Amino acid sequence: MVTPGPSAAPTPQASGARLTPLEEELLRLAGSVPDPELPMVSLAELGVMRGLRLLGPGRVEVELTPTYTGCPALESMATDIERVLHDHGVPEVAVRTVLSPPWTTDAISAEGRRKLAESGIAPPAPLDATGGGPVPVALAVRCPHCGSTETELLSRFSSTACKALRRCAACGEPFDHFKEL
Repeated sequence: MVTPGPSAAPTPQASGARLTPLEEELLRLAGSVPDPELPMVSLAELGVMRGLRLLGPGRVEVELTPTYTGCPALESMATDIERVLHDHGVPEVAVRTVLSPPWTTDAISAEGRRKLAESGIAPPAPLDATGGGPVPVALAVRCPHCGSTETELLSRFSSTACKALRRCAACGEPFDHFKEL
């Protein structure tokens, strides 16, 4: 069973609400769940964990924002979060889907981006790198194997809808690219 740690100042979460030390620990546990489609990154690193609230003794609500509304991994994520929190002594866990504000690839942490690249998946460029203007700018995608920016799009969709399939012209290796959203 998870028990509150030493008293400390509450930590803010995405909603602006402050977390107690117990909520922080439960959020850390829920966020440590690996993404079912990208198991090299945790849900926290992917940026889909939006918040957690302790509703009462043994009752927790977790807020989760999918990478897109039709994400087939959402149910698996919720089940895995429930299992981890049940295993740590929380008998009643509700996982609520939050669609607003929508998830963007800017929510992926630096550590998550590093792990994607290390696993052969080109991480998305930060949205501010595209200039943020009204005219979309196509940026080169760097090959995660050799670092070349001479890559070509083979398919707009890869093993999951959030990734595209590309090939590097320099080393010839195909690779997934996590698309910018």
